Amino acid sequence: MQFDIITLFPDFFTSPLQSGLLAKALERDIARVNLVNLRDFAHDKHRRVDDEPYGGGVGMLLKPEPIFEAIESLATLPPREILLMTPQGEPLNQALLKTWASSYQQLILICGHYEGVDERVCQHLVTREVSLGDFVLTCGEIPALAIINGVTRLLPGTVGKAESLKLESFEAGLLDYPQYTRPPVFRGWQVPPVLRSGNHQDIADWRYQQQLHRTKERRPDLWQKWLEEQD
Repeated sequence: MQFDIITLFPDFFTSPLQSGLLAKALERDIARVNLVNLRDFAHDKHRRVDDEPYGGGVGMLLKPEPIFEAIESLATLPPREILLMTPQGEPLNQALLKTWASSYQQLILICGHYEGVDERVCQHLVTREVSLGDFVLTCGEIPALAIINGVTRLLPGTVGKAESLKLESFEAGLLDYPQYTRPPVFRGWQVPPVLRSGNHQDIADWRYQQQLHRTKERRPDLWQKWLEEQD
């Protein structure tokens, strides 16, 4: 998987890409990350990539020319998606991550800044706008990093036990079940006896019921979707 990141702050990614599973995936060539400094495609000596919006308003917008030229400079590895990180995008979810991990060779991520980008970028270049949720961040690098992390861990060879991916939250449309480790009793709080019983079927049943209860209680939207999929 090739990730091309269009960013004003390439250094933002240095530490995360050198840590944990991401670092191992890059070392094994499971994933590749190319950091593209948007200012390298500016057209003036000050390397400006933003300007005032037509019609007035607060803040600045990223100009279209540097973004188009930055992406046009990249090698094309189809199938690919060109993603814009923006609060106006569709919410990121596990289904999207799985689609990218299984069906795409290249993800180009445009990290938004200021008040956003010129709409012509959205209309004529971007294939999908993506948001982490109904809140606003200072930069698009944070959701871009979330996508890199979420997709990479689904690529074969990144996570040691593929089975662990199948048991995570959202994989079956439900939240994960509660988990416990030693000691069996901590400050008077006991691990549920069923988990120490050694009966694998009872443990599986308990975990499934906990998933149902937790999803219904914490995420009624997911619960309703799961119910509809059972029909």
